[in-house]
Amino acid sequence: MSRYPEVDLSKVRTYSATSRPSKVKTDEVATPPRAGMTMRDFLDGLPRILKADDLKAVAKAVVEAKKAGKPVVAMLGGHVIKTGCAPILADLARQGFIHHFASNGAAAIHDTELARFGHTSEDVAAQLEDGSFGMADDTAGMVNAAARHAQARGEGFGEAVGALLVEEQGPYLDRALLATAWNIGIPYTLHVAMGTDIVHQHPTADGAAIGDASLRDFRIFAATVAKLGHGGVVLNFGSAVVMPEVFLKALAVARNLGHEVVDFTTANFDMLQHYRPTVNVVHRPVLPGGKGYSITGHHEIMIPLLAAAVLEEAEG
Repeated sequence: MSRYPEVDLSKVRTYSATSRPSKVKTDEVATPPRAGMTMRDFLDGLPRILKADDLKAVAKAVVEAKKAGKPVVAMLGGHVIKTGCAPILADLARQGFIHHFASNGAAAIHDTELARFGHTSEDVAAQLEDGSFGMADDTAGMVNAAARHAQARGEGFGEAVGALLVEEQGPYLDRALLATAWNIGIPYTLHVAMGTDIVHQHPTADGAAIGDASLRDFRIFAATVAKLGHGGVVLNFGSAVVMPEVFLKALAVARNLGHEVVDFTTANFDMLQHYRPTVNVVHRPVLPGGKGYSITGHHEIMIPLLAAAVLEEAEG
């Protein structure tokens, strides 16, 4: 016999599970996949539970935004481009499912290198040791020239980079988000933190031009954010700091100017859920009305899956 007292379970109150409210039902569980199945069958076979349901809800919000003429904004971090997702996002834009791209400087640099050279992402550890990291003068030359052009012509930074890429007609232009945005006439705004990008290491970098062009892009971005109310969508792909902060400030400006930016959808897609995207994209912006989603996974899987869900939702 134990020296310690035990609770007497013979007196607990019980009930039948048949009468209990439950969160999971058999009609919500997954259907096993099979070889050769269609994408629609695959999506329909996902569990109608948690993030599988959220993914479909985000896809539906994107499709409904297009139907309603409301903007869908895709915000990007550099890793999205490095994982090969630019062609998928470019295709969604061509089909009218994305109406504004916005990114930090790294995403634009990787996009530019892929369009011009067919490769990007240097070996940082190896090249940092000898001081050659980030010293590609052709990459810096174009991006820094775009900043000067933007300042001189009163254009946005991303707008100017896209125009130069199209003018150059690089061999992989069709895969570039900056060029795609320019060609189809939608904004790609470029939001730069000074000193964070390799192009800032070069003598061609002009702080006044970079700042002027990037600030203009903030105002262009805020103009799109002002139209989000009652059906728009904001998708944040892999930007843990810069774009969530830029979005929050643009939203404040829009509401300060009297725009009713409520009842819209936000979603953060990333490999990890960080503080700023969680509060600045998913939670705070939709407190007055709307819905925010957090979906965790690798970009090279989740972005194609979202795109497939959008296209299937659009087909009805």
